Amino acid sequence: MRRSTLIINIVIAVLGALFFIPGIGGVRLFDWDEINFAESAREMILTGNWFDVQINFESFWEKPPLFIWAQALSMKLFGVNEFAARFPNAVIGIITLLVLFNIGRRIENKRFGVLWALMYLISFLPFFYFKSGIIDPWFNLFIFLGIYHFARYTDKRAISHRSRNAALSALFTGLAIITKGPVAFLIFSLCFAVWLVLSRFKLDFRWKDVGLYLVVLVLAGGSWFIALALSGHTDVIQDFIDYQIRLFETKDAGHGGFLLYHFVWLFFGVTPASIFALSAFRKAPAQAGAAESTYLPTSIGNLKCWMIISFWVVLILFTIVRTKIVHYSSFCYFPLSFLGAYAATRMKDGKIRFRAWHSALLIGIAALWGMVLTALTLFDYIKPALIPYVQDPFAVSCMEASSDWKGFEPFVGLAMLATTILFCIRFKKTRRLRSFGILAAGNLIFGMTVILCAVPEVEKYSQASAIDFYIERQGEDCYVQPAYFKSYAQYFYTQRQPENKCDDFEWLSKGGIDKPCYFVVKDIPEDVQRLRSDAPEARFLYRRSGFQFFVRPKPVDTEATEQCDGEQQSVE
Repeated sequence: MRRSTLIINIVIAVLGALFFIPGIGGVRLFDWDEINFAESAREMILTGNWFDVQINFESFWEKPPLFIWAQALSMKLFGVNEFAARFPNAVIGIITLLVLFNIGRRIENKRFGVLWALMYLISFLPFFYFKSGIIDPWFNLFIFLGIYHFARYTDKRAISHRSRNAALSALFTGLAIITKGPVAFLIFSLCFAVWLVLSRFKLDFRWKDVGLYLVVLVLAGGSWFIALALSGHTDVIQDFIDYQIRLFETKDAGHGGFLLYHFVWLFFGVTPASIFALSAFRKAPAQAGAAESTYLPTSIGNLKCWMIISFWVVLILFTIVRTKIVHYSSFCYFPLSFLGAYAATRMKDGKIRFRAWHSALLIGIAALWGMVLTALTLFDYIKPALIPYVQDPFAVSCMEASSDWKGFEPFVGLAMLATTILFCIRFKKTRRLRSFGILAAGNLIFGMTVILCAVPEVEKYSQASAIDFYIERQGEDCYVQPAYFKSYAQYFYTQRQPENKCDDFEWLSKGGIDKPCYFVVKDIPEDVQRLRSDAPEARFLYRRSGFQFFVRPKPVDTEATEQCDGEQQSVE
């Protein structure tokens, strides 16, 4: 590696660490996904069982273990806390930027590699995801590398490394499978099928490469599932498969959305990359210029074809899926950032024009996000006027919380808007890629302000009162049970122990419990009345911004031994 390339790699790694690590421990984990994975990692450490993924000390069949292993190792280093749960994604964020730069410089030049990494870094949703504790940043990188190396396999310029690229494609696809499940192979297979159709089924392959691919894929992606089957856990595999099918066929509770849900999030959330990428979408790969006039002759032309295919495959696939969660389409950040960098470099070279509509969209979206941040800082002042129009009693109760803004946040939104306007003027005039430094400065300052200042305040209006209650129960020998809503927070934030794992609501509300049971119910009149009926012995403690809290004391005189979820409960 040349000295200049090494220096760029070091600078990218340092910048990634500076932007991805600070603030990741400054706010509590969010229900469901962040707490779900962190709790599985905590239970791995507590039980010493690193083979089975567990929630509430029972088999959890929704996700494979790779990312949870990474979180558990992080917790071994930093303790069981928010920083440790999110640290693996900060690390994978740094790795992702390095991967994009080095792939970019190989397929075109250092300029393209730097801009590709920069596009990914400064776009809003990719930036935020590397500061989270969810699986998808790992999953997306592995899927991308699986597709990239297969694209290299189909590239005539890389014919001397075909076996290596086949093995690497299988390896990374297998790692994606053991990170999130068979959906990884589904995405790869659909992309391959579309590519075959577009290339008129002209694939030059060798059977030994097919055999190598399958062997590596099974070893990397199927080893954990095979081990489950050999150890008699076939029921976990069946539950896992049923869950994956259910996500496609039904709308998961709390995770519905309109048809164009992912289109909207990608357009507004992955700016500025999404705006520049529009120009790269306007021409099919076969029309992109003499040097890129077919699908196979050049590395960047070939990869552009695969990026466009993978973008539409993932976007259409998760538009069809009835469960709508924003990170389902997060793989699209890779093709969008690639296409954004592709268009920007061609704008610099005069092959694509930077038009007025580019400026209008960049400035308009910057103004929109700035207004959202400003509205959040003013929420305490405007919420009395909003409450009469809010129909959800839980939302009204949550609005009773109050925030503590520093006061400078609206100016950060104005600064982002100003830097975006300045970028548009300078780039239109000079077409120098250095102008992206101005855009990057505004976006990164805005992103860090949201993470460090806005997210903690927003949490106060959602889950803070419940989380505070759970933390107060740490070390207490008791049961804690959310009533009539799904949550994982009570496991992680009470630091639940195996002896307190009972989740049998019927037994906890009316049975002969052997220790106090605390109930947490959303501040909805119907739910509160229902709890009073279901648990008549439960005593009201207090209500606070969105939730009401009750306790059912241990019965004073109980001689019977009763069941909880099939386990004996000794009752004094």
